Amino acid sequence: MRAIGIVLAGGNSKRMRELSNKRAIAAMPVAGSFRGIDFVLSNMSNSHIQQVAVFTQYNSRSLNEHLSSSKWWDFGRKQGGLYVFTPTITAENSDWYRGTADALYQNLAFLKNSHEPYVVIASGDGVYKLDYNKVLEYHIEKKADITVVCKELPRGEDATRFGGVSINGDGRIVEFEEKPVMAISNMVSCGIYVIRRRQLIELIERCAAEDRVDFVRDILVRYKNLKRIFAYKMDTYWSNIASVDSYYRTNMDFLKPEVRNYFFKEYPDIYSKVDDLPPAKYNPGASVRNSLISSGCIINGTVENSILFKKAYVGNNCVIRNSIILNDVYIGDNTVIENCIVESRDTIRANTTYIGTPEDVRIVVEKNERYAL
Repeated sequence: MRAIGIVLAGGNSKRMRELSNKRAIAAMPVAGSFRGIDFVLSNMSNSHIQQVAVFTQYNSRSLNEHLSSSKWWDFGRKQGGLYVFTPTITAENSDWYRGTADALYQNLAFLKNSHEPYVVIASGDGVYKLDYNKVLEYHIEKKADITVVCKELPRGEDATRFGGVSINGDGRIVEFEEKPVMAISNMVSCGIYVIRRRQLIELIERCAAEDRVDFVRDILVRYKNLKRIFAYKMDTYWSNIASVDSYYRTNMDFLKPEVRNYFFKEYPDIYSKVDDLPPAKYNPGASVRNSLISSGCIINGTVENSILFKKAYVGNNCVIRNSIILNDVYIGDNTVIENCIVESRDTIRANTTYIGTPEDVRIVVEKNERYAL
């Protein structure tokens, strides 16, 4: 593909509450064995984008560990590769990334030293499959300056946490409102953009000269009448995991066979870093229904409609329903957990009960001594 890829994975969201205290949103575990960033990197690899840069910033340790080898997504190439850029102190700059446009400006050398004519920019917190070649073909066909991938949300879903767009009959974006108080339409931006590389460099340099730092507010919104900005409508599964409710709902979607088959059995594949763990073990008396159980888990109790990530231990007579148990959690005997997200490396003491509701999912964070220094 005649494009380089840029993944914006440095963000944080207050909507994630305690879940973002120790990791970036792009590093959030999804569907048992994956992380949020795996989906965008797999899409880049499957679209034959050979050179990809990931911009990390907030709580980036676990994300950097996950990206320590490019081989899992097939980026370990002689031509191209996977690059991880964190904010660096230079003679001219001593700031963190102040926004998405500022992150691009601080790494402008990467754009200038590349040779591909186009750039695909994508956020690291979307769960979807997309061939970026089709977006590029649409971009060229429409003679667009910028193409924004958009998705129509189902009625009743909260559209105010996204950028809302209005489109004319030709597909051109005529109105763009970032995180409005009242949604202007159900059509929202997915945070995926295609733009010509030279044009991106020019726009970013202009933003920096005017001390503007945000790609959406200071480029898309400001230039919507001056530049030809088009919407590419996506009609397959897409979800953003940047809030507790959407994170919970996205994981629960993977308990539906059609969603699971779409991501894991239909070509192209989704790739992730592979850990050398034994298969899940179900001891006598264990009962598991409609759940995803990852490698390294040991199950003694009852698990229903839940997702257990790697190395979770479920004690005797436990009942886990409609819950997400993150990595390396120890759950003591006779524990009841319903409608909860249990943070990784927790030790849940025996004979305890945690119950949330489908409308208000409870986050369980246990302060314990299991990992004391």
